Amino acid sequence: MSTNPDRLKQIIEGALLAAGRPLSVDSILSLFLDEDQPSRDEIREAIKGLQDDCANRGVELKEVSTGFRYQVKADLAEWIARLWEDKATKYSRATLETLSLIAYRQPITRSEIEDVRGVSVSSHIVKSMLEREWIRVIGHRDVPGRPALYGTTKAFLDYFGLKSLSELPPLAELRNIESIERELDFGDKDTDVQNDEQSTASLETEQGDVQPVVIVTEDDNYVEPVQDADVAELSAAEEAVSSNEDELNVEADASSDDASIKAETAAPKTEQAF
Repeated sequence: MSTNPDRLKQIIEGALLAAGRPLSVDSILSLFLDEDQPSRDEIREAIKGLQDDCANRGVELKEVSTGFRYQVKADLAEWIARLWEDKATKYSRATLETLSLIAYRQPITRSEIEDVRGVSVSSHIVKSMLEREWIRVIGHRDVPGRPALYGTTKAFLDYFGLKSLSELPPLAELRNIESIERELDFGDKDTDVQNDEQSTASLETEQGDVQPVVIVTEDDNYVEPVQDADVAELSAAEEAVSSNEDELNVEADASSDDASIKAETAAPKTEQAF
């Protein structure tokens, strides 16, 4: 017995709102008994109808790595964010560079990340991303010391609203972001810009060069790396966070300079005895 199309849309919409997590087509099919289970095509048609219904609404039905979910449209974030007193988490440039290298060159070891960035990787950064389940150890390189190989997870894709790693922006888009940052009055950022250019150039020229011998255990949460050499660097969400982080760093530098001036002014002057 086939389910009425309008009724099917209501069931799927209710399930997506109640689940509190993305639901795949298989998860939606499991809601029905065998005698009235719709086909996959009917499920997808109902989902397409729900997506069309959201055209003029404040929410959208988005497909991410682990399934479909309702989420607020991105252009409403300015107002929705005011529902919470705590400000959104700001991620440092080091965190974003490390995460992007793992996303685009996985599987990759910590020493390889340090070779590209030119600086050591903080253990806190790696631990934080592991705790958030954005990355995980997917194996070990078959060399002395057997260093861990890191890769991204489906949770990483879900967090940034991506269906797959192929949806990350190309290098050309990243260069546009960097040129805009140089034009903004953010103070003395020559060192940061130089580091960014070196990281981007390394990603462009070295991607695909490393072909590690890997011992990998079976992992359903592991996302296969992107093979397209034209794809590189941060997701759109990461770029927005990175821009906000730059502004915070500049404000902090300005505050530090003001404090130094006040300290020098307040310091008592001493006369040299002759």
